[in-house]
Amino acid sequence: MAQPTLARPVFSNEDFGLLRHAVAEAIRHGEDNEMSRKMANLHHRLGRFSR
Repeated sequence: MAQPTLARPVFSNEDFGLLRHAVAEAIRHGEDNEMSRKMANLHHRLGRFSR
């Protein structure tokens, strides 16, 4: 029987910074609605990974 392979991360550490930047741009150019508030929360959470 074959050995299971180790899981590899989907995103690199650098990716979190890029995603956070993209979300910030979407927030700046979007409307003030529920989706933009969710995006602001996502932006905050992504900040924990990009340090």
